[in-house]
Amino acid sequence: MTVFALVAQSGGGQVQEIARTFGVDWPHLTAQTLSFGIVCALLYWLAYQPVLRMLAERRRQIAQGLENTEKINAALAGIEAQRQGILSEARAQSAQLMAETKDAAARLRERESQRAIAEGERIVTAARQTAVQEHVRMAGELRREVGRLVVQTAGALIGKILTSDDQRRLAEETASLLKES
Repeated sequence: MTVFALVAQSGGGQVQEIARTFGVDWPHLTAQTLSFGIVCALLYWLAYQPVLRMLAERRRQIAQGLENTEKINAALAGIEAQRQGILSEARAQSAQLMAETKDAAARLRERESQRAIAEGERIVTAARQTAVQEHVRMAGELRREVGRLVVQTAGALIGKILTSDDQRRLAEETASLLKES
């Protein structure tokens, strides 16, 4: 358009001469310029504007993705801190449970040890009582046997058969002698 204005002002001088040299046909040039302007306008509204909107939408999505990434990273950091807290709490509880278990085991070991000692003492006492009873029983058997042997020996030495009263008297005398020694 500026070319047309220059042509009109100069009266066709120098611009006219250049146009003729290059073979410019003004009506065709004007029509082509107008067609080119219409095509540019249509391309701007029908192609360029949608591409710009698509690019703007993609920029918005990328920005939102970055923002979401930052939020996710922050949430992950919070979750990691929470996880570490839970792990440290679990470790502390584990240590406490181990200490309680060791204490309980020590108390149980002590109680069982005391019970075993008491049972051992009871067994030893029962064994002593049994040994004393067995000793008394064996001593009685020994007295009877010695009394019987004394009576037999006395009967063999004396040469007569002793009566049961004689046998009893000799057995008692022998038993009293054994008790004294």
